[in-house]
Amino acid sequence: MTGLPNARLYAYWRSSASWRVRIALNLKQIPFTVVPVHLVRNGGEQKSAENRERNPMAQVPTLEWDVPGGQTRRLTQSLAIVQLVDALCPGPALIPSDPFVRARAWEIAEIVNSGIQPLQNTGTLAAVRELGGDAAKFAHDAIEKGLHALERLVSEGHESSFCVGDAPCVADLCVVPQMYNARRFSVDLTPFPRLVAIDAACAKLSAFELSHPDVQPDAEV
Repeated sequence: MTGLPNARLYAYWRSSASWRVRIALNLKQIPFTVVPVHLVRNGGEQKSAENRERNPMAQVPTLEWDVPGGQTRRLTQSLAIVQLVDALCPGPALIPSDPFVRARAWEIAEIVNSGIQPLQNTGTLAAVRELGGDAAKFAHDAIEKGLHALERLVSEGHESSFCVGDAPCVADLCVVPQMYNARRFSVDLTPFPRLVAIDAACAKLSAFELSHPDVQPDAEV
């Protein structure tokens, strides 16, 4: 029995935030069921009353699980979920123990989570279009700027296969989906060899393979 019995992940196949949580659950070998929430169909199923009840921000992901007494718990926001999963479930650590390395891992994660991903998401790009802007260029430029910062950080002080150590952690969980989105928006990855190498190293691990958007039950390949 894991610390997250009967776990359900309300997610969208191509959502970066959902993808991070899938990787975390798969690295910990926690069984979970994906419950698709389509971010485009029907005006966006994340905006439904049912999803708002689960997720007050009308977003994905939401992790839901059962607790003793027949009750259900829910948690939203991908990094909060990753932190909970790491605390409750044995297995490979997702958050480094060394104080500086841990802070660096969160720094990398937050550059993606706060500095890049919100600028490429569906709602933001729709708003850019409504204002008459070039949404694809807006996303491309935001991603490119963020990748330059990430490349500098992951290149400092070590030569491991992953972002900050010898195993994937919360930083890698954020970087891998971001690299996928960089390709979606045609960002030239030539200036980012370390990020490309990290992405390739992660892709060889079964937990990352199982978490890839193209193999999700709601994938639209």
